[in-house]
Amino acid sequence: MTRFIAILLLTSQTFLAQNTAQKLETATKNLLSSAPAYSANLSLYVADENGNFIYEHNGNQGLSSASTQKIFTAAAALETLGKNYQYTTTTSYSGDISGGNLTGNLFIYSNGDPTLGSWRYESYKPENFKQKFIDALKQKGISKISGDLIIDDSYFDFQTVPGGWPWNDLGNYYGAGVWSVNWRENQFDISMNGKEMKGVNVDLQNVSWVNDVRAAGSSDQSLIYTAPYSDVAYINGTLPAKAITVSGATPNPPLTLGAEIAKWFQESGINFTGKVISTSMQRIKGEKMFNAPKNNIILEYKSPTLDKIVYWFMRKSVNLYGETFIKTLGKEKKNQGSFDAGVGFLKEFWRGKGINAAMINFADGSGLSPQNYVSARAEVQALLWSRKQHWFNEFFEGFPTQGNGMKMKSGTMKDTKSFAGYHTSKDGKKYVFAIIINNYQSSNLSDALYKVLNVLK
Repeated sequence: MTRFIAILLLTSQTFLAQNTAQKLETATKNLLSSAPAYSANLSLYVADENGNFIYEHNGNQGLSSASTQKIFTAAAALETLGKNYQYTTTTSYSGDISGGNLTGNLFIYSNGDPTLGSWRYESYKPENFKQKFIDALKQKGISKISGDLIIDDSYFDFQTVPGGWPWNDLGNYYGAGVWSVNWRENQFDISMNGKEMKGVNVDLQNVSWVNDVRAAGSSDQSLIYTAPYSDVAYINGTLPAKAITVSGATPNPPLTLGAEIAKWFQESGINFTGKVISTSMQRIKGEKMFNAPKNNIILEYKSPTLDKIVYWFMRKSVNLYGETFIKTLGKEKKNQGSFDAGVGFLKEFWRGKGINAAMINFADGSGLSPQNYVSARAEVQALLWSRKQHWFNEFFEGFPTQGNGMKMKSGTMKDTKSFAGYHTSKDGKKYVFAIIINNYQSSNLSDALYKVLNVLK
């Protein structure tokens, strides 16, 4: 009798899988036969929670996946660095402290904390760092600094953005680069009223603006163009004729932090008449670089743990975090804080988990580069492997709930949409899936893919 029940259960499961596959086949054909999909490419792969194959359409085909690529970076960071990993920002000094006077330079050094000054974390906001920083100086009795404030941003290499990122993304908040010392997620906010710039929330240090914005339409259709280390910023496009905030990528975050610290000195009664400089700017100017001393530590400021950073990385798709993870992995595993080293490690990592190298042609860690090519099957394999790891709950928590109750990461670029995640159907069947479409020429990309994914509900 027991054997009979087992056979009956297996037969029932097989029937349900076949029925689901047939429905997916029909929904996929309907999608690809629609007018917007005339020249589209689609990669779709669906398995059950145990990795048993259910359905695919070009499952091995590599396509631009946009932000669903973040699942590879997040999982590799959790496994390699550990969910309790923390970044550290250190304040130290050279010279001596006597009678309240620091006769030397004050240094800020970090190993790339992307959350320094972020607004997302309780007890880690800009005012929290400011308070701990000023308190640490006062505990040392420092009331005057005779030297300079040097932001040592030498931990990673000089290149701050991956080579494949489009120019019209770089100046916008989601295209912020990675420095060794980051500040406020390397984002600035402009208060606009129609085409008029009313103010910027941070000191961008000698940046000159060219403003070609027009007041038109009902939504933000503007673009900001800045480049790393540049002192020129350009904004164009259209904005509604009302008060609105537009966010861009800070061209020199270390100097922006330094300028803000100089104001803290003034507010706190600390006499500072020196210069604010960064090691990268010393390099640009051909000057001698002064690196932070490893002794004379005043403050060690820890970031939130990695699992908390991964949560926001996945939930709000913060590209800065992904590219910081890439550089961190490169530094930790290859002793090179570069995109090339980090991306190389990421490929090696997933090849080691059994994913065919041809299906994971990474160009960055966030998916913003159109040079990334990933297949739906590779994404499902990564999701299945992650499901077995001790940090899976923290990983899973970061997935947004979209499409009427499906737990999945999404990705969006021009004429490109992707979803990858986990779903439990009404009858209790657990699915792991990924779907990527390129060159689907419609504004309703999400709705088009939902019609396929709804089969799993």
